[in-house]
Amino acid sequence: MGVPLRRRSGRSVYRESTPVAAVAGVVESAWTGVVGHRRPLRVFPDGCVDLVWDGTVLAVVTTARGVLRHELPPAEWTAGLRLRCGVGGAVLGLPMTELGAGATPLRDLWGVGARRTEARLAECGEPGEARKVLETLVAERLRDVEVAGLSLAAARALRVPGARTDRVAAELGVSERGLRRHMRHDVGVGPKELQRVLRFHRFLERVEVVARDQASLADVAADVGYADQSHLGRECRRLSGTSPGALVRSWTGRNVPD
Repeated sequence: MGVPLRRRSGRSVYRESTPVAAVAGVVESAWTGVVGHRRPLRVFPDGCVDLVWDGTVLAVVTTARGVLRHELPPAEWTAGLRLRCGVGGAVLGLPMTELGAGATPLRDLWGVGARRTEARLAECGEPGEARKVLETLVAERLRDVEVAGLSLAAARALRVPGARTDRVAAELGVSERGLRRHMRHDVGVGPKELQRVLRFHRFLERVEVVARDQASLADVAADVGYADQSHLGRECRRLSGTSPGALVRSWTGRNVPD
């Protein structure tokens, strides 16, 4: 399995691209990559779901509950789609709380249909072809399911620093309890937990700025919504398994060698 890096790490190079129009409403990005040698990988949470083809298995990868440590097998290339935060439950057709953190073979969820897709993927000679097969899979799925916009809109609103879950629920016309039920189904965690994940993801997007000495950790912590640098430190250890300073020193992108 391989999931996107935003920068080069060892021999691994991943490139993201804009999804085709037929799936753009539920797919955040399509990506292809060159993996290289076997190595451990640490995947940080972002609330999204990835469909990943590693040359052998088509897997669903979830990270909403915290850091994922995975042994990345050697492969010539990989391909995947990242589903938008808030649509996983609807697209997969089951509550996201039923999936454990990490990679789950799609054949375990969809049976014969997923096996047919794996057979088509195995015939692909290059990653661009595999990406198109994955996009077709999701497009066909969308003909049979309806993706409600509530969880998607809630995830978007919760990205804003200082957002309050009660106000988000009111703006969307549901109770806090109803919002929590929708989010657990479609994302796998409740709105408050997702808010913590999204805040941490905002920090990850600013780590490179700190690494380049263009801002301090204290400044970035305040900018992305933490009470102070100590608050950032506690959350960073909980969601990544390491300190903010260690991430700055080893920064290579969304996923880093373990």
